Amino acid sequence: MSQASPAIRVSDLRKHFGTTQALDGVSLDIQPGEFFGLLGPNGAGKTTLISILAGLTRADAGHAAIMGHDVVRDYRQARRALGVVPQELVYDPFFNVRETLRIQSGYFGLRHNDGWIDEIMHHLDLAPHADKNTQSLSGGMKRRLLVAQALVHKPPVIVLDEPTAGVDVDLRRSLWEFISRLNREGHTILLTTHYLEEAEALCGRIAMLKSGRVVACDTTRNLLQLTNEHCAQLRLQGETLPAAWQTRLQHDADGSWRINFSEYADLETLLADLRGAGIRVLEMQLQEPDLEDVFTDIMKRT
Repeated sequence: MSQASPAIRVSDLRKHFGTTQALDGVSLDIQPGEFFGLLGPNGAGKTTLISILAGLTRADAGHAAIMGHDVVRDYRQARRALGVVPQELVYDPFFNVRETLRIQSGYFGLRHNDGWIDEIMHHLDLAPHADKNTQSLSGGMKRRLLVAQALVHKPPVIVLDEPTAGVDVDLRRSLWEFISRLNREGHTILLTTHYLEEAEALCGRIAMLKSGRVVACDTTRNLLQLTNEHCAQLRLQGETLPAAWQTRLQHDADGSWRINFSEYADLETLLADLRGAGIRVLEMQLQEPDLEDVFTDIMKRT
């Protein structure tokens, strides 16, 4: 294995399920130490790609490797280098939290791993529940346990498949603090999420999938510059808008008006026309484009 190997390399991956083409020639290189986002609508192929990386699904064509280890030919080393937090809540009801993590350690041949297990439980607020049977845990605690299981063997590559779906704010905050720390220490993170604000805040690069194909892949900064559409929300004192603006402004349920514009000159013209019509602007908020705007635009265009 070369030191220059990507943490994750995916080359022309293709996968069919019956007549459905889940992956249609996906290629990606994710470098060691990256915090990388994989975004797409439901059915785009994200979970299929993760299943192939984890060895749970065999691709019809193409290759995938973790830290230079082919996921098929060198499965043991590839799997040892990877920790996966799945979407579904999967747990063994016969063991408590600490026993579950010790057993998970044993799958990777790790003995005397209690020091790291204690640290994981501390950072994920699982320590007070260490002796509880997993079946008695709340949904949020079961989600924390899944994260702990993925990290118990200290994998250099961590895949998080919708890790904060349906969890509370406290878990979300503590989870991202811990994962960000691991990333700073050199772990590679691959994140899929429908919370696009999380991806925007955390990921240095992002790939977007649609219908099994990569339709965008760039740094988060560059992706945010793909759209120049801005939004202004205004509260007005007056009932009748100038005729030229009646079709351009949208009336929100809270009584405010919203306009999308690409040039600030458009906003200046609107304000001048409102003054000319005797309509006062009581309040105005400007909203810059975010990743959700870019994502929506790319999905429409492709």
